[in-house]
Amino acid sequence: MKFVHLLMLGIAGAALTACGGEKSTPEAMAENEDVTVEVTTEAVAEPSTAIPDLPALPDISEAQFRDYLQTLASDDFEGRAPATAGGRKTVDWLEARMQEMGLKPANGDSYRQDVPLVEITLIPQQSSFAITTADGASSVLPYRQESVYWTKRVVEDVSFEDSELVFVGYGVVAPEYDWNDYEGVDVSGKTVVMLVNDPGYATQNPDLFNGNSMTYYGRWTYKYEEAARQGAAAAIVVHQTAPAAYGWGVVEGSWSGPQLDLERPDGGENRVALEGWIQESVAERLFAEAGLDFAQAQQDALSPDFTPVPMTGLTASGKIKNNINRNSSQNVAGYIEGASAPDEYILYMAHWDHLGRTFAAVGGGSGDGDTISNGAVDNATGTSGILNIAQSFADADMQPERSILFVAVTAEESGLLGSAYYAEDPLVPFSKTVGGINIDAMLSGGVSKDITVIGYGASELEDLLKAATDKRGMYLRPDPEPEKGYFYRSDHVSLAKKGVPMLYSKNGIDLVVGGEAAGTAISENYRANLYHKPADEYSEDWEVGGIMTTLEILRDVGGYMAYSDIQPNWYDGNEFRALRDSQMGN
Repeated sequence: MKFVHLLMLGIAGAALTACGGEKSTPEAMAENEDVTVEVTTEAVAEPSTAIPDLPALPDISEAQFRDYLQTLASDDFEGRAPATAGGRKTVDWLEARMQEMGLKPANGDSYRQDVPLVEITLIPQQSSFAITTADGASSVLPYRQESVYWTKRVVEDVSFEDSELVFVGYGVVAPEYDWNDYEGVDVSGKTVVMLVNDPGYATQNPDLFNGNSMTYYGRWTYKYEEAARQGAAAAIVVHQTAPAAYGWGVVEGSWSGPQLDLERPDGGENRVALEGWIQESVAERLFAEAGLDFAQAQQDALSPDFTPVPMTGLTASGKIKNNINRNSSQNVAGYIEGASAPDEYILYMAHWDHLGRTFAAVGGGSGDGDTISNGAVDNATGTSGILNIAQSFADADMQPERSILFVAVTAEESGLLGSAYYAEDPLVPFSKTVGGINIDAMLSGGVSKDITVIGYGASELEDLLKAATDKRGMYLRPDPEPEKGYFYRSDHVSLAKKGVPMLYSKNGIDLVVGGEAAGTAISENYRANLYHKPADEYSEDWEVGGIMTTLEILRDVGGYMAYSDIQPNWYDGNEFRALRDSQMGN
């Protein structure tokens, strides 16, 4: 590395105003469903604070980007599944690249952070979930047909009996929205039944939660976590296709079979005994048996004055039998040390893993018998991307004032597990992590006029992004499907949940040559023919102009933070703002 010390720019961090696994995760499966997208290109307000200047930074090398991409997506890496030969080879390769460019190891004297994993497989023939009515009649909800359930507790046997059912609306406790669906009721030992998504989506009221844009409170992950905090025995989400953004087939396929998770210190004992989904038709039947009207209950749940409703006469009993296997994988992390504030860090993140080998030969890859899901787009592009951004900073003449951390995380395809582990055992304190950028699955294609912001309107990092795009005569494109909550479906959300401002952007679709029609065609072809298939392979005829521009933009966003003392935050009203304010002593 060659550096000349650069004095702090001294730009005040004034507040900015808002401008506007080997098994696939359920959302990953849902992303491959056909969707109709209405694109909006609404104008973005000007940032309300000065943007720091940047020193001249070396160009990001297209040749090196292609070389790294081709290597990671080659058959030699066997699809980069965690805890496999291909996964271990990937970790070795990442470590070697970080060493070569002079990054310092981020975990003491090691570039590796061990991520302990556990695979839990429910045995359907020895498991059951049953509802007993007031007359004593008990009926089992057929597994996969009417219900899908599991446990996060890492034990072979889990059971509970005669747990009273309580409808808790959306299952949300959100002080910033003055909302508490559990208010006034102790659900300890009870089975809570709740709706998917959040009241903002259901009402389309822009003043309720975040309107049509899903908040974290709408995510099933949050709902199960909150139910555990409330002391429930079991937590059941009612599946409805529109607010979930995927059909029952995705639920049935995603949560059955082997489930990979982190090996947590308490073995998952802080979670409820049983988590699950039921079909909407089942919910309608159960509500009727309790003397309630499901449609009216949904309407009542839209009020901030909602209080939990006992489902009188109904109790639940569950029994789960599991097979358990343990293994481990690694996150790989290195950093460039800052000159004057080395204990403050800007974070770049990308997941290195993909799906590995399929169990049976399928067509669409290098041949009709291809069994390797190479994951060129998903996410050899992002992994190569953060390494090439690191190279640009490492080769710069001027040393950044703050440190810059590059983390390639594992097991994203199994539920964001590598980033989740990092969030529980961070290599850098969250209060010293200024902000982060996640890069996940960039599509080949020409240079575009836009860049897409997933979770648009979340944080002040978007003002930095706008500055970087303005320099290039480009514009920001808001997330076209905010109701589907894609912001909460990639690794950055693991850090967001801890308060760290995070940015998730992708190259745009309004191509300089061909316009939106050409960009949309590329995206639709990827979803239909390449996504999570052996056909997601690298080709030398890829047009990567759009990717290279996006990488330079995202490098500059990090550079604005690294070469100054600005402190970006979440926008006012964001669900993570209060956590960050507390974290930073604001």
